[in-house]
Amino acid sequence: MPRLLLVEDDEPLAEALSLALSALGHEVVHAPTGEHALTSLGDAEFVLLDVMLPGIDGFEVCRRIRARSRLPIVLLTARGDPIDVVAGLECGADDYVVKPAEPRVLDARIKAIGRRAQPAVPEAGLLRVGELEIDAAAMSVTRGGEELALTATEIRLLVEFAEHPNQVLSRQVLLKRVWDYGYVGDSRIVDAAVARLRAKVEDDPANPALLRTVRGLGYRLVTR
Repeated sequence: MPRLLLVEDDEPLAEALSLALSALGHEVVHAPTGEHALTSLGDAEFVLLDVMLPGIDGFEVCRRIRARSRLPIVLLTARGDPIDVVAGLECGADDYVVKPAEPRVLDARIKAIGRRAQPAVPEAGLLRVGELEIDAAAMSVTRGGEELALTATEIRLLVEFAEHPNQVLSRQVLLKRVWDYGYVGDSRIVDAAVARLRAKVEDDPANPALLRTVRGLGYRLVTR
């Protein structure tokens, strides 16, 4: 089980979640503020991050963590508004859960993200997409010999596209294959992840040449 950093300013809620997740086998460390979280990452392997924090809010904490680490991040939000959800995902979060957070749902999300951090295709060789070289076993992507700062989720998403070039992949298919969701998930997660991926691999993310949107259907990787 990964060591969890729970960033939550509501002390009773933090205590309840810590006890419940500990009972499910997780080691939980609590940080009551964003400032505390940024100095308490230590050997944390996973972050559960409340959005509404005093001082530095969860969005900014997420941005700062993501700027220096691939650490998996799940946002805890009381606001299910699409704008807030997308804003959080675009900050680099891997997923989000709307409060009140059911511990077993959090446990399932944590485990799913942990599986995504494993090699995408261990037996595969290098995959090439234009100037991109994808080492699925090492979970790394380089361009011109320089490694790109992609999260594990973004790498798995790119591998999925690279293994199915010129095919339209629906959001629900991507949720199942990349996010390991065996149920109907929130397609906004896919849209935000594709937007982040474009920002890192496209020369002009506003006019993508590789990852094209197929209106009403999904996305496809164009290689011809």
